[in-house]
Parts: sequence; structure tokens; C-alpha cells
Amino acid sequence: MCLASNETARDVLYGAVITHCAVPGTVALTFDDGPGIYTPQLLDLLSEYSARSTFFVNGYQLSSHHDILVRTLNEGHQIGSHTYDHARLSALSYGEVVEQMRRLEAALYDILGVVPTYMRPPYLAINGEVLAAMGDLGYHVISTSVDTKDYEHDHPDLIPRSFTRFLEALNAGGSVVLAHDTHEQTVATLTRAMLDEIVARGLIPVPVGECLGDSEYNWYR
Repeated sequence: MCLASNETARDVLYGAVITHCAVPGTVALTFDDGPGIYTPQLLDLLSEYSARSTFFVNGYQLSSHHDILVRTLNEGHQIGSHTYDHARLSALSYGEVVEQMRRLEAALYDILGVVPTYMRPPYLAINGEVLAAMGDLGYHVISTSVDTKDYEHDHPDLIPRSFTRFLEALNAGGSVVLAHDTHEQTVATLTRAMLDEIVARGLIPVPVGECLGDSEYNWYR
């Protein structure tokens, strides 16, 4: 089930797939797979535009990028779960899905003192059992309506293809953007182009929780 564009914060569902913003005039830039070596540059860029985003992080990245994670949260961005090992959850048992989520919860709590209530499944791979687990664990499941596929175009000559995908999906009413802060061209080229377009359209780039009308108080537990 997807969140309709006119639903309010009290209707942000747990254990259900969300693909679009609910607050008119907002766009959610979301970045998966980090933190990584390009994340500080991305944070600088977002600050330049006074833009806030959502970062769906992996547990295996945290030990070497502890300071980046702390900076990300302190600068007002939303931290979400992307599982500990970037696991394809639809291929796992219920218990294994829970383990992936709990391991990352423990790691994030040790570093930040909070546990997120938002997650994105790696590869966008979900099934009924995954959604049941997310509902039981208290997670909002964020998919996308603007998939840049930047991982296929991480080259200066190719990254314009991701921007074209962004434009086409935005024109079609998309509002939750999927990109990756682990790819150089996403940070060096694509994100600025997306932000320029968002600003030119009079839209506001916000974390996905905010674009759903959900109070920041509810983003963590």
C-alpha cells in the first residue's frame, strides 16, 4: 500500500510501502549506502542550498565513518536504516530480516543515541514477510518515485542520464528521489543539478519524514 498525497502525519503507515510525499510543494532527496568518502562533500553542498535530506545508512560503513554520521544528524538531516549488510531482505527469513535491522539499530544507538523509524530496503526488494517484519519492528518503508539509477551512470559523460531520469520522474509527479552518496558523480554533478531544478520550480527539498508531514519527534525512538 502506498501513501496517498493527501494523507496527514497520523496516516504515515508502518510496514507499508511509501513512494510519494504528502506535503504539497516538497521533494525528498534521499541517499543510500553511506556514509562514505563523498558524504562530507555532499553535506557541504546541501548546506549551501539550506537543503535537508534523508540518508539511509548501512551498518558496515559506520565504524570508519563515525564522525560523518554524527555530522549528518547534527546538521539536521534524517538518518534512516538501510540494513546492516545491505542485505536483500526478500531473500531472507523473517528472523534474518529482524537480525539485519536489530544489528543496525544497536550500532546507530551506540553512535547517535537514537534508533530510526524509517527504512529503505536494499535493492527495493520487499515481499509480504519483509513488510510484516517492518510493521512488527515499527518502520515506515520508503521506496521511491524518482529513481535516478545513478549507480549505472557514475561517469562525467553518463551522469546526465540520471538527471534526465530525475526530470522525467519529477514531471510525472514523483517526489521521493533515490540516489547514493557513495558515487562520485552523484555528489560532484547530479545533486547540484537536482537542487537547482528543485529551487527553479519553487519546490522545497526536505527529509522524507518532513515531506510526509511527520513530526521530527517521530523519526526516531
